[in-house]
Amino acid sequence: MNLIRMTEDGHIGTIWLDNPTKLNALSHQLVEEVMEALKHLENTKARVVILRAQPGSKVWSAGHDVNELPTDGRDPLGWSDPLRELVRTIENFRAPVIAMIDGGVWGGAVEVVLACDIIIATPQSRFAVTPARMGVPYNVSGMMTFMSAASLRIVKELAFTAAPITATRAEHVGMINHVIEAPELETFTLNMAATIAANAPLSISVMKEQLRVLAGAKPLTPRGFEKVQGLRRLVYDSQDYQEGIRAFKEKRQPQFNGS
Repeated sequence: MNLIRMTEDGHIGTIWLDNPTKLNALSHQLVEEVMEALKHLENTKARVVILRAQPGSKVWSAGHDVNELPTDGRDPLGWSDPLRELVRTIENFRAPVIAMIDGGVWGGAVEVVLACDIIIATPQSRFAVTPARMGVPYNVSGMMTFMSAASLRIVKELAFTAAPITATRAEHVGMINHVIEAPELETFTLNMAATIAANAPLSISVMKEQLRVLAGAKPLTPRGFEKVQGLRRLVYDSQDYQEGIRAFKEKRQPQFNGS
């Protein structure tokens, strides 16, 4: 593993995002390493997993590796996209996953964090849902992740403005569990992990799956799904999508024209 680290202490596993030169961007390689670590921790019957970055990181994760987004008309967030696979892996992991946040969380990394079962952050942490900055159409399951974490009005604000929300406000609106000062963050998180690990693992595993199934029990007709996918295709086939990707790579503000 080159982009992450993994440690185990009794029944508690910790996965460290460790590619600071790329701001822990969710590249295919980094995602594969996280999923490999999760598979190992499932095999060793970890009772709780902590997902974190290095202490003091200004950016927990910059989200999608934009250089890996397609520009040839393919869906940039299709079923097999690495981020989609990581979100499903976290949601389906049999034990609780705690996101320990110290720094900014941008773009698709917000969904990864919200897919975790418990979120603990510092007051300096920020969360920004940024696809509108690059003309990227978010997919259905990703939107459902956001809607399960916050009210519809909060999701709309985050999606439409692409502006960061503070950890304090995120806690106030129920998106995250706790805001803890940085010097106490690790101790607080480890204490919670130890509390979970001391409880009955089978009971917790079943309750996690029950809650996942119930949270996803929102009916969507085939026609509705087809309409949403068609609307998304309008975006990733657009000039704005191409301009957003170019502008990011050229480190300039995009000039969108709505077509």
